[in-house]
Amino acid sequence: MAFRLALIHRRVISNEKNGRKSLHTLHVERQEQAERSVLISCQTSTNEKKFLKYLTKHGEINKYFFYESYGVYAVVEFANQESVASLLEGVAIPGGSHESAVPFKSRLLSLRNLGSVDSSNQLSGWQCQPQTTIPINELIKRLSREESINKQISSLTEAYQLTEENSRLRFLVCSLLKDIATAYFPECTIKPFGSSVNGFGKLGCDLDMLLDLDSISGRNVKLPKSGLSLEYQMKRANSERAVTQSILSVIGKCVDQFGPGCVGVQKILNARCPLVRFAHQPSGFQCDLTANNRVAMKSTELLYLYGELDPRVRSLVFTVRCWARAHGVTSSIPGAWITNFSLTVMVLFFLQKRSPPIIPTLDHLRDLAGPADKSVIEGNDCTFVSDFNKIQLQSNTETLEQLLGEFFEFYATFPFSRMSLNIRKGKEQNKPEVAPLHIQNPFETSLNVSKNVNASQLDRFVALCQESAWLLQQSETSTPRGSGVGDEGAPTPWGLATLLLPSQVAGIKSRKKRRREPASERIKGLLESLKNKNQLKKS
Repeated sequence: MAFRLALIHRRVISNEKNGRKSLHTLHVERQEQAERSVLISCQTSTNEKKFLKYLTKHGEINKYFFYESYGVYAVVEFANQESVASLLEGVAIPGGSHESAVPFKSRLLSLRNLGSVDSSNQLSGWQCQPQTTIPINELIKRLSREESINKQISSLTEAYQLTEENSRLRFLVCSLLKDIATAYFPECTIKPFGSSVNGFGKLGCDLDMLLDLDSISGRNVKLPKSGLSLEYQMKRANSERAVTQSILSVIGKCVDQFGPGCVGVQKILNARCPLVRFAHQPSGFQCDLTANNRVAMKSTELLYLYGELDPRVRSLVFTVRCWARAHGVTSSIPGAWITNFSLTVMVLFFLQKRSPPIIPTLDHLRDLAGPADKSVIEGNDCTFVSDFNKIQLQSNTETLEQLLGEFFEFYATFPFSRMSLNIRKGKEQNKPEVAPLHIQNPFETSLNVSKNVNASQLDRFVALCQESAWLLQQSETSTPRGSGVGDEGAPTPWGLATLLLPSQVAGIKSRKKRRREPASERIKGLLESLKNKNQLKKS
């Protein structure tokens, strides 16, 4: 165990020297920041200087910021955890003539201004950090003002990706939930996973949290071969799943009864992965809490690594996801749509297929792994290298504009009827089962992550890829429009902005008919049909 920890420590130092943090390092830093932080509901009449002066009586403040969610809130990080304890010593339990408060003390606080109101310097004048993305019509206007498609893609990524402040808030919410869970499991941690930390999450995305019980001490204690020893008395269940369900049932009830700001709690314990779902009103996050979902954590780490290897990876994923949501290819409502995870894997697969490849295959990352990277979860090989210095990338100089166009061309002609996508091998394989879209789960290789997608949704995706590939090839839609303006004085959409406008595809041919035609003929046919429609509109 000590040898493994030493290897992890050396690996972390190596990555940091290279300017890139491992996901483990990022987690540790964010969790430490969260433990030193408080979340405060503020009145709009609060004076900023008085607010900070009041808090600094308890210690130095590292960082603070404000945001809006059912009111105005402040996240305040102190330099030392002792400052949080000092602050909480003077916090009062609220009184009320008609209601009784549940006396659960957390770091979610409300600020009261009992003195005179200084209306000349109110909180409403403070700058609040955005917690959601800008509306699609505003994004289209912003992109239309850019000078190139490359800059459009960079602008979209900047507008959509999680901010430093939003990331801090996500870890703070996890820390607040941990305060509840530690009443039963004192050494547990609650970590965000998925889009909140893998680098592909957009502002406003759900907060997926993992109640991690693996780090609780006592699991690896070596018992003597003879003599006396002690072990904990514990209740036992029929399976690990039953244990997880029991734990989440109790934690879910505590969140519902005692968790301030937690509303709409649902215990969904019979799902494939049992979870507790609720809304955290002070942050505005929709939260899903699971326990011991180890494979999901490895998937998060893998996507984070791919995003760190080359900046084009994240930019292309954000662009394709935004395009997909604009056309209803993806949805926040469960159904037959392609999920964001499936779409991300499709982008990764496409980047592995470039010549030369932009990112390596998962099998190659496994071959580079060291002893500390070894990971087998429920019989699944989840091993891959985490030291960035061991990964040598090939020199691919394709621009984001080129990659976006090639992505749509690639999937406009992909043989979905016969082939499966596999990022472990970086190549398509014969489908192991009958499904319109088959994408192999990177770790649980017997699973199809896109099993929910039906034929009509896949057909729609392919048709939209054909249309988007064509639009990027046309000079009138792929180059800036100069100073031209459209309706209401807004700049005329072009390039990526054009791809986010409502689709012009009226109908979709059956898949059988589409297979009879070469790709170039399909795109040519689409071009002709669109030209005819435009001529009819003008007449």
